[in-house]
Amino acid sequence: MANVALSPSQEADQSSAPAKRRGPLSYLLRNTNFVVGMVIFLIIAIVPTVIGLTIDDTLHRTGSFPARQGPSAEAPLGTDTLGRSVAIEMTEAIPNSLQIGLIAATLGTLIGTLVGFASGYFGGVLDAIFRITIDVFLAVPSLLFLILIGSLLRGVDIYVMAVFIGLFAWAWPARQIRAQVLSLKERSFVEVARMSGMSGMEIILIELMPHMIPWLGANFVNAVIAAILAESGLAIIGLGPQGVQTIGMMIFWALEGNAILLNYWWWWIPSVATLILIFLSLYLVSLGLDEVTNPRLRSEA
Repeated sequence: MANVALSPSQEADQSSAPAKRRGPLSYLLRNTNFVVGMVIFLIIAIVPTVIGLTIDDTLHRTGSFPARQGPSAEAPLGTDTLGRSVAIEMTEAIPNSLQIGLIAATLGTLIGTLVGFASGYFGGVLDAIFRITIDVFLAVPSLLFLILIGSLLRGVDIYVMAVFIGLFAWAWPARQIRAQVLSLKERSFVEVARMSGMSGMEIILIELMPHMIPWLGANFVNAVIAAILAESGLAIIGLGPQGVQTIGMMIFWALEGNAILLNYWWWWIPSVATLILIFLSLYLVSLGLDEVTNPRLRSEA
């Protein structure tokens, strides 16, 4: 049988067919920014946690090592003025900071999602109340309230701090989701769902939520960055969880011990470098997720 020549448009359609069948997960796994960022983040999260489980608890005590010593075989990242290994303290600080970021981001995203969908879809008085509340929370600087709460509630643990940060992280995603829902609910597929007898909650969960999941993922990553940054800022000014180690508290104790003036570089550089790597990894993950939420970026890729 003779071969039939294909027009350039037909060849383009056939070559793009596999790309059209690719789902969001396939785009993410092929995205260099997302893969590199996720690998860095997983290394930062898993390695200190695993090492921390293998370390004897007695090595966390004050005076377990010679004080103010530089990096050595016994203490790879040196020791502080209290005779604690900086490396061992980092195995506690990194998981705690990541817990604060994940808990606060989860709480803020969950509240923002509930408020945004309820306000945007049901409208009316409920929308007016939520819209005013969102505007108030966005207008008031959240860091100022966190500083006030932190100064009043001394000795909070990482979970209480994460909850407080999360309670001030819901307004921005709520506004964005509300705007998206106001647009989506006028689409024809939502009208068809209403005519088929679906309830408001069914329409939100089945018809609207799938359109918002990629955006929620990107917002969640940004919320983790903001929460870790908020905890570090509060800790550096002395309002962090005093009883446990976090990356922010590591920097705080280094500043309290005049580590910079005394040139104890091993005391504060690992904490600062870890924060930079966390922010860089999550930023790369966010860039990868943007290609899923933004069709223009995806087509260019």
